[in-house]
Amino acid sequence: MASTVNPPKPAAASKTRLSSFERTLASARSTMMFSEVVRLAVDSFKASKVRFVLTMVGMIIGSASIILVVTLGLTGKQYALNLLASIGPTMIEMQYNGGDRVGPDNTSTPDFMTREDEAAVREQVPGIVASSPMLELHDIVSMGGGITKNTMILGVSPQYRIVRNLAQISGRFFDDQDTATHAKVAVMVEPLARALYGSSAAAVGHTINITGIPFTIIGVFNMRIDTFGQSEVSDQTILIPYPVARYFTGTDTVKEIFFSMSDASDVTPASKEILSIIKSRHRSTSQYTAFTMQQVLHVMAQIADMLTLVLTLAAAITLVVSGVGIMNSMLANVQARIREIGIRKALGATSHEIRLQFLTEAVFLSLSGGVIGTLLGLAIPLGVRLLTPFQIPVSAWSAVIALGTSMLVGILFGTLPANRAARLDPVQTLKYE
Repeated sequence: MASTVNPPKPAAASKTRLSSFERTLASARSTMMFSEVVRLAVDSFKASKVRFVLTMVGMIIGSASIILVVTLGLTGKQYALNLLASIGPTMIEMQYNGGDRVGPDNTSTPDFMTREDEAAVREQVPGIVASSPMLELHDIVSMGGGITKNTMILGVSPQYRIVRNLAQISGRFFDDQDTATHAKVAVMVEPLARALYGSSAAAVGHTINITGIPFTIIGVFNMRIDTFGQSEVSDQTILIPYPVARYFTGTDTVKEIFFSMSDASDVTPASKEILSIIKSRHRSTSQYTAFTMQQVLHVMAQIADMLTLVLTLAAAITLVVSGVGIMNSMLANVQARIREIGIRKALGATSHEIRLQFLTEAVFLSLSGGVIGTLLGLAIPLGVRLLTPFQIPVSAWSAVIALGTSMLVGILFGTLPANRAARLDPVQTLKYE
């Protein structure tokens, strides 16, 4: 025999409905959980999808702009530092700045450095891989047709090529044997070779007169990159062996000595040690300077960081403009939901809960746009790194800044609509049509 299910009694059903209403009323009168606030915010977005998506576009563009601006700034900084590093990050240039020494007959002469100073430094300072003294001369070279050009002749050692990171365009650089035999050979910079002979290859093998003495051109060189004025090499420079250059000066003193370290991290401490050694070998009143590219690199890094910061602040203005759009959208949202706010207040919702709900919606709106924009901004440089050989630097801090700014914009520009919703009179809102 089939069994029958007895329907609930009317009194029991009424009791069930009453219990459900009491739980709902109690929930409305109690403090809302944050999960409920988020759920209400999501429901609000679903009800006005187009308006909220259009409002998020500004946040997406602004957040992506911050990521890309920081990436471009880091890329430019890396490129500039790599260029400067190519000039000679391991080089130390000792310069004589002034001070005289007094001879037996009370005559004073400049207290220049000497080859003995160079030898003493190489003996006492570890990590030096190359060094070169430098003598500077000037002469006038005929270019034919009655045209002359002022040239600068530098007397250096074969290791000068290593210290200055020179690129050999054609021919060869003079070596230790040329220096030991006092060979009358020269290498000239590429712009001068083109001006005199038409090309760098054509210059090799020609003879040029320097202060009336014929020198054979055995090679043409060039600086690997533009030195931004940080090199003694100009477009009219000729290099000759240092012992030969001494013929023209008649002295073993030098105004500059170059040293190259094996590791760039040793440059700063080594420069201090070299300066101390050279000072100890001369009069206390003589002045010397240890110049390194580390100083220029440090200044360039500071300039690049400042430019990146300024550009990032400029990109952040886009987020501020987007914040105004969020505020207008939330004000319209409050106006459209006046009756809903009145019903919630009538059921016991506090002004704090109403304020929290609309502020959460504003932050959720701005942060959603910020997350999407951040992902788009990171996708571009990461895609370039994966698909091309260029190692574009990506900063995690740029993502933190973009997301943090998005949240801050949501809080700042969502406060006014949230306060307006919280101050609404429940009696007047229930009458609102």
